[in-house]
Amino acid sequence: MHNFEDELTCPICYSIFEDPRVLPCSHTFCRNCLENVLQASGNFYIWRPLRIPLKCPNCRSIIEIASTGIESLPVNFALRAIIEKYQQEDHPDVVTCPEHYRQPLNVYCLLDKKLVCGHCLTIGQHHGHPIDDLQSAYLKEKDTPQKLFKQLTDTHWTDITHLIEKLEEQKCHSEKMVQGDKEVVLQYFKELTDTIEQKKKNFLAALSDVGKLINQEYTPQIERVKEIREQQLELMTVTTSLQDESPLKFLEKIDDVRQRVQMLKRRPLPEVQPVEIYPRVSKVLKEEWSRTEIGHIKKAVIPEMRISSKRMSCSWPDKDEEEIEFFKILNIAIVSLISVILMLILFFNQHIITFLNEITSICFSEVSLSVYQSLSNNLCDLKNMVCYTLYLLKEFMWKIVSR
Repeated sequence: MHNFEDELTCPICYSIFEDPRVLPCSHTFCRNCLENVLQASGNFYIWRPLRIPLKCPNCRSIIEIASTGIESLPVNFALRAIIEKYQQEDHPDVVTCPEHYRQPLNVYCLLDKKLVCGHCLTIGQHHGHPIDDLQSAYLKEKDTPQKLFKQLTDTHWTDITHLIEKLEEQKCHSEKMVQGDKEVVLQYFKELTDTIEQKKKNFLAALSDVGKLINQEYTPQIERVKEIREQQLELMTVTTSLQDESPLKFLEKIDDVRQRVQMLKRRPLPEVQPVEIYPRVSKVLKEEWSRTEIGHIKKAVIPEMRISSKRMSCSWPDKDEEEIEFFKILNIAIVSLISVILMLILFFNQHIITFLNEITSICFSEVSLSVYQSLSNNLCDLKNMVCYTLYLLKEFMWKIVSR
Protein backbone atom coordinates (compact mmCIF):
# COMPACT_ATOMS: atom_id res chain seq x y z
CA MET A 1 0.00 0.00 0.00
CA HIS A 2 1.12 3.58 -0.56
CA ASN A 3 2.89 5.14 2.51
CA PHE A 4 0.59 8.16 2.46
CA GLU A 5 -2.41 5.95 2.96
CA ASP A 6 -0.70 4.26 5.91
CA GLU A 7 -0.47 7.62 7.59
CA LEU A 8 -4.24 8.07 7.22
CA THR A 9 -5.09 4.66 8.66
CA CYS A 10 -5.94 4.05 12.33
CA PRO A 11 -3.58 1.39 13.82
CA ILE A 12 -6.49 -0.08 15.79
CA CYS A 13 -9.30 -0.44 13.24
CA TYR A 14 -7.12 -0.22 10.08
CA SER A 15 -9.64 2.20 8.59
CA ILE A 16 -9.22 5.80 7.64
CA PHE A 17 -9.39 7.91 10.76
CA GLU A 18 -12.83 8.98 11.88
CA ASP A 19 -12.83 11.87 14.39
CA PRO A 20 -9.08 11.47 15.13
CA ARG A 21 -7.99 12.22 18.76
CA VAL A 22 -4.41 12.82 19.93
CA LEU A 23 -3.06 11.29 23.12
CA PRO A 24 -0.46 13.10 25.25
CA CYS A 25 2.13 10.67 23.83
CA SER A 26 1.36 12.19 20.36
CA HIS A 27 -0.23 9.02 18.93
CA THR A 28 -3.53 9.47 17.10
CA PHE A 29 -6.51 7.06 17.09
CA CYS A 30 -10.17 7.12 16.16
CA ARG A 31 -12.44 8.35 18.92
CA ASN A 32 -14.57 5.17 18.79
CA CYS A 33 -11.44 3.01 18.90
CA LEU A 34 -10.24 4.77 22.06
CA GLU A 35 -13.71 4.42 23.61
CA ASN A 36 -13.53 0.67 23.01
CA VAL A 37 -10.01 0.48 24.47
CA LEU A 38 -11.10 2.40 27.58
CA GLN A 39 -14.16 0.20 28.02
CA ALA A 40 -12.11 -2.97 27.54
CA SER A 41 -9.53 -1.89 30.17
CA GLY A 42 -12.17 -2.21 32.92
CA ASN A 43 -11.47 1.15 34.63
CA PHE A 44 -14.92 1.68 36.14
CA TYR A 45 -15.40 3.55 39.39
CA ILE A 46 -18.37 4.09 41.69
CA TRP A 47 -17.43 7.72 42.07
CA ARG A 48 -16.18 9.90 39.28
CA PRO A 49 -12.36 10.23 39.69
CA LEU A 50 -10.47 13.34 38.70
CA ARG A 51 -8.19 11.47 36.26
CA ILE A 52 -8.68 8.18 34.37
CA PRO A 53 -5.62 6.04 33.46
CA LEU A 54 -5.32 4.77 29.84
CA LYS A 55 -2.60 2.68 28.20
CA CYS A 56 -1.63 3.81 24.69
CA PRO A 57 -2.27 0.97 22.21
CA ASN A 58 0.85 1.95 20.30
CA CYS A 59 3.63 2.78 22.78
CA ARG A 60 2.01 1.14 25.87
CA SER A 61 2.68 4.23 28.04
CA ILE A 62 0.18 5.05 30.81
CA ILE A 63 -1.53 8.40 30.41
CA GLU A 64 -4.23 10.05 32.39
CA ILE A 65 -7.24 11.69 30.85
CA ALA A 66 -9.90 13.89 32.36
CA SER A 67 -12.95 12.44 34.03
CA THR A 68 -15.07 13.38 31.02
CA GLY A 69 -13.29 10.55 29.13
CA ILE A 70 -12.20 10.43 25.51
CA GLU A 71 -14.22 13.55 24.71
CA SER A 72 -11.65 15.57 26.62
CA LEU A 73 -8.83 14.54 24.25
CA PRO A 74 -7.95 17.14 21.60
CA VAL A 75 -8.97 16.63 17.98
CA ASN A 76 -6.20 16.25 15.40
CA PHE A 77 -7.57 18.97 13.12
CA ALA A 78 -4.62 18.90 10.77
CA LEU A 79 -5.05 15.17 10.15
CA ARG A 80 -8.83 15.53 9.79
CA ALA A 81 -8.36 18.25 7.19
CA ILE A 82 -5.95 16.07 5.26
CA ILE A 83 -8.39 13.16 5.38
CA GLU A 84 -11.26 15.33 4.17
CA LYS A 85 -9.16 16.59 1.28
CA TYR A 86 -8.01 13.06 0.48
CA GLN A 87 -11.57 11.77 0.41
CA GLN A 88 -12.66 14.59 -1.91
CA GLU A 89 -10.07 13.64 -4.51
CA ASP A 90 -10.15 10.62 -6.85
CA HIS A 91 -7.50 7.98 -6.38
CA PRO A 92 -7.84 5.44 -9.20
CA ASP A 93 -4.70 3.62 -8.14
CA VAL A 94 -6.14 2.86 -4.69
CA VAL A 95 -8.36 -0.20 -4.37
CA THR A 96 -11.31 0.41 -2.07
CA CYS A 97 -13.64 -2.01 -0.33
CA PRO A 98 -16.76 -2.86 -2.34
CA GLU A 99 -18.80 -3.19 0.88
CA HIS A 100 -17.65 -0.09 2.76
CA TYR A 101 -17.56 3.26 0.97
CA ARG A 102 -14.09 4.69 0.24
CA GLN A 103 -12.35 2.37 2.71
CA PRO A 104 -9.03 1.13 1.30
CA LEU A 105 -8.18 -2.56 1.23
CA ASN A 106 -5.09 -2.31 3.39
CA VAL A 107 -5.17 -5.41 5.62
CA TYR A 108 -4.57 -9.05 4.61
CA CYS A 109 -6.93 -11.60 6.19
CA LEU A 110 -4.91 -14.77 6.90
CA LEU A 111 -8.04 -16.91 7.22
CA ASP A 112 -9.76 -15.94 3.97
CA LYS A 113 -6.53 -15.14 2.06
CA LYS A 114 -7.73 -11.77 0.78
CA LEU A 115 -7.38 -8.03 1.31
CA VAL A 116 -9.98 -6.38 3.54
CA CYS A 117 -10.62 -2.95 4.96
CA GLY A 118 -10.75 -1.85 8.60
CA HIS A 119 -14.54 -1.90 8.67
CA CYS A 120 -14.53 -5.52 7.50
CA LEU A 121 -12.43 -6.41 10.58
CA THR A 122 -14.48 -4.42 13.11
CA ILE A 123 -18.10 -4.59 11.94
CA GLY A 124 -17.95 -6.82 8.86
CA GLN A 125 -17.79 -10.54 8.14
CA HIS A 126 -14.04 -10.75 8.88
CA HIS A 127 -14.45 -9.72 12.52
CA GLY A 128 -12.11 -11.73 14.77
CA HIS A 129 -10.08 -13.21 11.89
CA PRO A 130 -6.26 -13.29 12.11
CA ILE A 131 -4.71 -10.48 10.05
CA ASP A 132 -1.32 -9.24 8.87
CA ASP A 133 0.18 -6.58 6.72
CA LEU A 134 0.22 -7.53 3.03
CA GLN A 135 3.95 -7.01 2.66
CA SER A 136 4.71 -8.92 5.86
CA ALA A 137 2.52 -11.83 4.80
CA TYR A 138 4.26 -11.85 1.42
CA LEU A 139 7.75 -11.95 2.99
CA LYS A 140 6.73 -14.86 5.20
CA GLU A 141 5.60 -16.94 2.22
CA LYS A 142 8.25 -15.73 -0.25
CA ASP A 143 10.52 -18.76 0.20
CA THR A 144 7.66 -21.29 0.14
CA PRO A 145 7.77 -21.96 -3.66
CA GLN A 146 11.38 -23.18 -3.44
CA LYS A 147 10.48 -25.52 -0.61
CA LEU A 148 7.50 -26.84 -2.56
CA PHE A 149 9.66 -27.28 -5.65
CA LYS A 150 12.09 -29.45 -3.67
CA GLN A 151 9.15 -31.54 -2.47
CA LEU A 152 8.00 -31.95 -6.06
CA THR A 153 11.38 -33.28 -7.22
CA ASP A 154 12.10 -35.93 -4.60
CA THR A 155 11.98 -39.72 -5.10
CA HIS A 156 8.22 -39.83 -4.48
CA TRP A 157 7.55 -38.28 -7.86
CA THR A 158 10.03 -40.63 -9.54
CA ASP A 159 7.95 -43.52 -8.24
CA ILE A 160 4.86 -41.82 -9.62
CA THR A 161 6.51 -41.62 -13.03
CA HIS A 162 7.25 -45.35 -12.92
CA LEU A 163 3.68 -46.00 -11.76
CA ILE A 164 2.32 -44.06 -14.74
CA GLU A 165 4.47 -46.14 -17.09
CA LYS A 166 3.23 -49.37 -15.51
CA LEU A 167 -0.38 -48.22 -15.69
CA GLU A 168 0.03 -47.26 -19.34
CA GLU A 169 1.62 -50.64 -20.07
CA GLN A 170 -1.18 -52.48 -18.25
CA LYS A 171 -3.78 -50.40 -20.04
CA CYS A 172 -2.22 -51.25 -23.41
CA HIS A 173 -2.12 -54.94 -22.49
CA SER A 174 -5.78 -54.90 -21.39
CA GLU A 175 -6.83 -53.08 -24.55
CA LYS A 176 -5.06 -55.74 -26.64
CA MET A 177 -6.94 -58.42 -24.70
CA VAL A 178 -10.24 -56.66 -25.37
CA GLN A 179 -9.37 -56.28 -29.06
CA GLY A 180 -8.46 -59.96 -29.23
CA ASP A 181 -11.78 -60.88 -27.60
CA LYS A 182 -13.59 -58.69 -30.13
CA GLU A 183 -11.91 -60.57 -32.97
CA VAL A 184 -12.84 -63.89 -31.36
CA VAL A 185 -16.47 -62.76 -31.04
CA LEU A 186 -16.57 -61.56 -34.65
CA GLN A 187 -15.04 -64.80 -35.92
CA TYR A 188 -17.34 -66.94 -33.77
CA PHE A 189 -20.51 -65.22 -34.89
CA LYS A 190 -19.29 -65.13 -38.49
CA GLU A 191 -18.91 -68.92 -38.44
CA LEU A 192 -22.24 -69.26 -36.63
CA THR A 193 -23.92 -66.99 -39.17
CA ASP A 194 -22.37 -68.91 -42.05
CA THR A 195 -23.53 -72.20 -40.52
CA ILE A 196 -27.06 -70.92 -39.97
CA GLU A 197 -27.13 -69.47 -43.49
CA GLN A 198 -26.03 -72.82 -44.90
CA LYS A 199 -28.68 -74.63 -42.84
CA LYS A 200 -31.27 -72.20 -44.14
CA LYS A 201 -30.19 -72.88 -47.72
CA ASN A 202 -30.41 -76.63 -47.08
CA PHE A 203 -33.93 -76.25 -45.67
CA LEU A 204 -35.00 -74.18 -48.67
CA ALA A 205 -33.39 -76.69 -51.04
CA ALA A 206 -35.28 -79.53 -49.34
CA LEU A 207 -38.53 -77.58 -49.67
CA SER A 208 -37.72 -76.92 -53.33
CA ASP A 209 -37.30 -80.66 -53.85
CA VAL A 210 -40.69 -81.20 -52.19
CA GLY A 211 -42.13 -78.62 -54.54
CA LYS A 212 -40.76 -80.57 -57.48
CA LEU A 213 -42.32 -83.76 -56.11
CA ILE A 214 -45.67 -82.00 -55.76
CA ASN A 215 -45.33 -80.73 -59.31
CA GLN A 216 -44.58 -84.27 -60.49
CA GLU A 217 -47.58 -85.54 -58.53
CA TYR A 218 -50.19 -83.08 -59.77
CA THR A 219 -49.03 -81.90 -63.18
CA PRO A 220 -49.63 -85.23 -65.04
CA GLN A 221 -53.08 -85.55 -63.49
CA ILE A 222 -53.96 -81.96 -64.35
CA GLU A 223 -52.75 -82.48 -67.92
CA ARG A 224 -54.77 -85.74 -68.21
CA VAL A 225 -57.94 -84.08 -66.93
CA LYS A 226 -57.39 -81.15 -69.29
CA GLU A 227 -57.04 -83.60 -72.15
CA ILE A 228 -60.32 -85.28 -71.16
CA ARG A 229 -61.95 -81.86 -70.98
CA GLU A 230 -60.69 -80.94 -74.42
CA GLN A 231 -61.98 -84.22 -75.87
CA GLN A 232 -65.33 -83.56 -74.19
CA LEU A 233 -65.55 -80.11 -75.77
CA GLU A 234 -64.56 -81.55 -79.11
CA LEU A 235 -67.26 -84.27 -78.90
CA MET A 236 -69.81 -81.63 -77.90
CA THR A 237 -68.94 -79.68 -81.02
CA VAL A 238 -69.14 -82.82 -83.17
CA THR A 239 -72.46 -83.84 -81.59
CA THR A 240 -73.91 -80.41 -82.27
CA SER A 241 -72.73 -80.46 -85.88
CA LEU A 242 -74.47 -83.83 -86.52
CA GLN A 243 -77.80 -82.06 -86.50
CA ASP A 244 -76.90 -80.41 -89.78
CA GLU A 245 -75.74 -83.58 -91.52
CA SER A 246 -77.75 -85.56 -94.06
CA PRO A 247 -79.37 -88.79 -92.84
CA LEU A 248 -76.70 -90.93 -94.45
CA LYS A 249 -73.81 -88.93 -93.07
CA PHE A 250 -75.56 -88.76 -89.73
CA LEU A 251 -75.85 -92.54 -89.48
CA GLU A 252 -72.26 -93.02 -90.59
CA LYS A 253 -70.89 -90.71 -87.89
CA ILE A 254 -73.23 -91.39 -84.99
CA ASP A 255 -71.74 -94.79 -84.13
CA ASP A 256 -68.24 -93.39 -84.07
CA VAL A 257 -69.30 -90.51 -81.82
CA ARG A 258 -71.15 -92.93 -79.52
CA GLN A 259 -68.08 -95.13 -79.13
CA ARG A 260 -65.86 -92.16 -78.47
CA VAL A 261 -68.23 -90.87 -75.79
CA GLN A 262 -68.36 -94.27 -74.08
CA MET A 263 -64.58 -94.61 -74.18
CA LEU A 264 -64.17 -91.11 -72.78
CA LYS A 265 -66.56 -91.88 -69.92
CA ARG A 266 -64.63 -95.07 -69.09
CA ARG A 267 -61.38 -93.20 -68.65
CA PRO A 268 -60.41 -93.16 -64.94
CA LEU A 269 -60.48 -89.82 -63.16
CA PRO A 270 -58.13 -88.99 -60.25
CA GLU A 271 -59.56 -88.14 -56.85
CA VAL A 272 -58.77 -84.71 -55.50
CA GLN A 273 -57.01 -85.45 -52.22
CA PRO A 274 -54.33 -83.34 -50.50
CA VAL A 275 -50.84 -84.75 -50.35
CA GLU A 276 -49.11 -85.08 -47.01
CA ILE A 277 -45.69 -83.52 -46.53
CA TYR A 278 -43.63 -85.14 -43.82
CA PRO A 279 -41.94 -84.10 -41.73
CA ARG A 280 -43.32 -80.56 -41.50
CA VAL A 281 -40.68 -77.84 -41.18
CA SER A 282 -42.54 -75.98 -38.42
CA LYS A 283 -42.62 -79.13 -36.29
CA VAL A 284 -38.92 -79.83 -36.88
CA LEU A 285 -37.93 -76.28 -35.95
CA LYS A 286 -40.16 -76.18 -32.89
CA GLU A 287 -39.51 -79.62 -31.43
CA GLU A 288 -35.94 -80.34 -32.49
CA TRP A 289 -34.07 -77.22 -33.55
CA SER A 290 -35.40 -75.04 -30.72
CA ARG A 291 -33.77 -77.41 -28.22
CA THR A 292 -30.47 -77.55 -30.10
CA GLU A 293 -27.54 -75.86 -28.34
CA ILE A 294 -25.56 -73.30 -30.30
CA GLY A 295 -22.41 -75.40 -30.11
CA HIS A 296 -24.24 -78.33 -31.75
CA ILE A 297 -25.86 -76.32 -34.54
CA LYS A 298 -23.40 -77.73 -37.07
CA LYS A 299 -24.52 -81.27 -36.21
CA ALA A 300 -28.20 -80.45 -36.61
CA VAL A 301 -29.67 -82.63 -39.35
CA ILE A 302 -31.85 -81.34 -42.17
CA PRO A 303 -34.58 -83.99 -42.51
CA GLU A 304 -35.36 -85.56 -45.87
CA MET A 305 -38.82 -84.36 -46.79
CA ARG A 306 -41.26 -86.54 -48.69
CA ILE A 307 -44.85 -86.47 -49.81
CA SER A 308 -47.48 -89.20 -49.62
CA SER A 309 -50.86 -89.43 -51.30
CA LYS A 310 -53.65 -92.01 -51.36
CA ARG A 311 -55.69 -91.81 -54.53
CA MET A 312 -58.22 -94.26 -55.97
CA SER A 313 -59.77 -94.20 -59.38
CA CYS A 314 -63.27 -92.80 -59.39
CA SER A 315 -64.49 -95.05 -62.24
CA TRP A 316 -64.54 -98.77 -62.96
CA PRO A 317 -62.10 -99.51 -65.76
CA ASP A 318 -63.28 -101.35 -68.84
CA LYS A 319 -66.88 -101.87 -67.63
CA ASP A 320 -70.00 -100.16 -68.71
CA GLU A 321 -72.75 -99.05 -66.35
CA GLU A 322 -74.84 -102.24 -66.68
CA GLU A 323 -71.94 -104.47 -65.66
CA ILE A 324 -71.22 -102.25 -62.65
CA GLU A 325 -74.83 -102.52 -61.44
CA PHE A 326 -74.79 -106.32 -61.92
CA PHE A 327 -71.67 -106.75 -59.79
CA LYS A 328 -73.12 -104.58 -57.05
CA ILE A 329 -76.29 -106.73 -56.87
CA LEU A 330 -74.22 -109.92 -56.89
CA ASN A 331 -72.01 -108.66 -54.06
CA ILE A 332 -75.06 -107.82 -51.95
CA ALA A 333 -76.48 -111.31 -52.49
CA ILE A 334 -73.20 -113.01 -51.55
CA VAL A 335 -72.85 -110.94 -48.38
CA SER A 336 -76.42 -111.74 -47.36
CA LEU A 337 -75.92 -115.51 -47.91
CA ILE A 338 -72.69 -115.55 -45.90
CA SER A 339 -74.41 -113.69 -43.08
CA VAL A 340 -77.27 -116.26 -42.94
CA ILE A 341 -74.85 -119.21 -42.86
CA LEU A 342 -72.84 -117.55 -40.13
CA MET A 343 -75.96 -116.95 -38.01
CA LEU A 344 -77.09 -120.62 -38.39
CA ILE A 345 -73.69 -121.93 -37.34
CA LEU A 346 -73.58 -119.66 -34.34
CA PHE A 347 -77.14 -120.55 -33.30
CA PHE A 348 -77.08 -124.39 -33.64
CA ASN A 349 -73.45 -125.03 -32.71
CA GLN A 350 -73.92 -124.67 -28.97
CA HIS A 351 -77.01 -126.97 -28.93
CA ILE A 352 -75.23 -129.74 -30.87
CA ILE A 353 -72.22 -129.68 -28.61
CA THR A 354 -74.40 -129.74 -25.50
CA PHE A 355 -76.41 -132.74 -26.81
CA LEU A 356 -73.27 -134.68 -27.68
CA ASN A 357 -71.79 -133.98 -24.26
CA GLU A 358 -74.84 -135.45 -22.56
CA ILE A 359 -74.71 -138.67 -24.68
CA THR A 360 -70.96 -139.20 -24.28
CA SER A 361 -71.11 -138.73 -20.52
CA ILE A 362 -73.43 -141.78 -20.33
CA CYS A 363 -72.13 -144.09 -22.99
CA PHE A 364 -68.35 -143.67 -23.05
CA SER A 365 -65.68 -144.45 -20.55
CA GLU A 366 -63.45 -141.84 -18.96
CA VAL A 367 -60.67 -142.38 -21.50
CA SER A 368 -63.04 -142.12 -24.39
CA LEU A 369 -64.59 -139.07 -22.75
CA SER A 370 -61.24 -137.30 -22.49
CA VAL A 371 -60.51 -138.07 -26.14
CA TYR A 372 -63.91 -136.79 -27.13
CA GLN A 373 -63.50 -133.58 -25.11
CA SER A 374 -60.17 -132.97 -26.81
CA LEU A 375 -61.80 -133.39 -30.19
CA SER A 376 -64.65 -131.15 -29.09
CA ASN A 377 -62.26 -128.42 -28.08
CA ASN A 378 -60.48 -128.67 -31.40
CA LEU A 379 -63.83 -128.46 -33.10
CA CYS A 380 -64.65 -125.27 -31.18
CA ASP A 381 -61.32 -123.75 -32.19
CA LEU A 382 -61.99 -124.68 -35.79
CA LYS A 383 -65.45 -123.13 -35.52
CA ASN A 384 -63.99 -119.90 -34.17
CA MET A 385 -61.45 -119.78 -36.96
CA VAL A 386 -64.15 -120.30 -39.59
CA CYS A 387 -66.29 -117.57 -38.01
CA TYR A 388 -63.41 -115.13 -38.02
CA THR A 389 -62.63 -115.96 -41.66
CA LEU A 390 -66.26 -115.41 -42.63
CA TYR A 391 -66.26 -112.13 -40.76
CA LEU A 392 -63.20 -110.89 -42.67
CA LEU A 393 -64.80 -112.00 -45.93
CA LYS A 394 -67.95 -110.12 -45.04
CA GLU A 395 -65.99 -106.93 -44.33
CA PHE A 396 -64.10 -107.25 -47.58
CA MET A 397 -67.32 -107.68 -49.58
CA TRP A 398 -68.86 -104.64 -47.91
CA LYS A 399 -65.83 -102.57 -48.96
CA ILE A 400 -66.28 -103.80 -52.51
CA VAL A 401 -69.96 -102.88 -52.45
CA SER A 402 -69.26 -99.43 -51.00
CA ARG A 403 -67.07 -98.69 -54.00
